[in-house]
Amino acid sequence: MTIGDLFDPALAIRSFPFVIQGIGNTLLISVLSMVFGMILSVFLALMRQSSFAVLRWPARAYISFMRGTPIIVVLFLFYFGLPVIHIELSALTAAILGFSLNSAAYMAEINRAAISSVPAGQWDAARALGFPYRKILTRIIFPQAVRVAIPSLGNVFLDLIKSSSLAAVISVQEMFQKAQIVAGRTLDTLSMYLLVAFIYWFLCTIVSGLQNHLEKRFAIYR
Repeated sequence: MTIGDLFDPALAIRSFPFVIQGIGNTLLISVLSMVFGMILSVFLALMRQSSFAVLRWPARAYISFMRGTPIIVVLFLFYFGLPVIHIELSALTAAILGFSLNSAAYMAEINRAAISSVPAGQWDAARALGFPYRKILTRIIFPQAVRVAIPSLGNVFLDLIKSSSLAAVISVQEMFQKAQIVAGRTLDTLSMYLLVAFIYWFLCTIVSGLQNHLEKRFAIYR
């Protein structure tokens, strides 16, 4: 068996323009899910640390449920389950919503740990100086917590880019679904899956470079 038997460069080159058409939805799902998930995760992290049980326990239950549920099940719940109660979402909307809510649970724990890494004395000093809670978070705690959280949050984003391929199961036209179409038509599954694997690898390499840049930039808060 030769390399040519495993990978057909001519087919990959011919199919590349068609497969790459799905990169828009791949990036849309990944970026919006990261943004919406991050916003929700900050509130969840603060709720998890709250001294009020009415805030703390719902956040813990949500995080536990989402971390313990496969993302493909979440996608099926939103796309195939909600129509049962007369709520219909487009495949793309269901994918963004599912990935956002699922990733928020993981990012909430990352953010909680990052916030907890800031010495408690800084909270006490800020309160003694009369800083309101919002300014303590935005001016003192968050800048230091971000430095700690960036590596783990970067991993979540990388995982979102790769996991976005699961949106194909609810008919979202992203890169993996495009590759599946060509693979089904040509019966050369290995060449097409290797092609799309290289594209995902390229995207993740770019994101890793941006992550390294952010880590260096926030190192000033060390």
